Amino acid sequence: ETRVLRPVSLTALPLILLSCSVVKENRDRQPVVVFHAGSLSVPFLEISEAFEEEHPNFRVVREAAGSRTCARKITDLGRQCDVLASADFRVVEELLMPEYADWNIKFARNELCLAYHDGSAGLDRLENGGWLDVLTEDNVNYGRSDPDSDPCGYRTVQALRLAERHFGMPDVAERLLAKDSRFVRPKSSDLISLLETRSIDYVFIYRSVAEQHGFPYLALPDEVNLGNPELADWYAKSSATISGDAPGTVVTEHGIPMLYSVTIPRNAANPEGAEAFVQFLLRKDKGLRILEKHHQAPATPITGDNWERIPESLQMLVLRDDSTREAPAG
Repeated sequence: ETRVLRPVSLTALPLILLSCSVVKENRDRQPVVVFHAGSLSVPFLEISEAFEEEHPNFRVVREAAGSRTCARKITDLGRQCDVLASADFRVVEELLMPEYADWNIKFARNELCLAYHDGSAGLDRLENGGWLDVLTEDNVNYGRSDPDSDPCGYRTVQALRLAERHFGMPDVAERLLAKDSRFVRPKSSDLISLLETRSIDYVFIYRSVAEQHGFPYLALPDEVNLGNPELADWYAKSSATISGDAPGTVVTEHGIPMLYSVTIPRNAANPEGAEAFVQFLLRKDKGLRILEKHHQAPATPITGDNWERIPESLQMLVLRDDSTREAPAG
């Protein structure tokens, strides 16, 4: 069989050359590998694009997962990572510091909500704690994330136990935690498709995620949503037991007000790019503005653990944890 080789069309040649130049450009740009909580996926996409526009010598490579899974990629799998952004600052403190990270900056807040769709069962009975009864019904399905992998998972456990106390409904938390285990997912953002396809009626997710995806949601009371810094003592009355940092061990996480954090792990392959990315993230007119655009409130103030170990270019944007002054402009 004779095969005829056809010449490349002159009209296609510019596209081929452009494609080759894009590949070469991407190859020449230094990667900044960012592991981040799934709930940061939407704002971090825009932050990464804006960062690359300002820093054309870098390209951001993002990996979203539950925050504890992100940390274990470093500790258990030996993965190199330039920036890690966690939905709970304790993940960095407990799983990474001091062996894998030197410092930890708390940069954003959030709160838990109950998202649904317009066909969810029991919508007329959600107010004043009625959602607890609705969720226990056999014909109602709800989803949550895995407490061992994702802070939203153990925060859901804590919130249910707080709701039990707040509304005076003994044992309702344990009844709900024993229900619908088939709808438990590795990270909270995995629940989005279940709600979009109406496979379930309700999901416990962060309020920012519900708003980013346009889901209707029930705003939970401050006594339940873990979002009010003034209720730290009340939140501490709740707890969740999760896997520890060593196989076969467990730890108990008590409820605290939500704070996201960011660090540059010790094994960062591109510390210069990592530092530039975190600086961009923490600027009020840049990363924090994009976070607010996507319904995620910055921490007030932004504070850091092991402040003296934080790179100098970031110290100007961060206060020590024991400071009560207003955060500096940035």
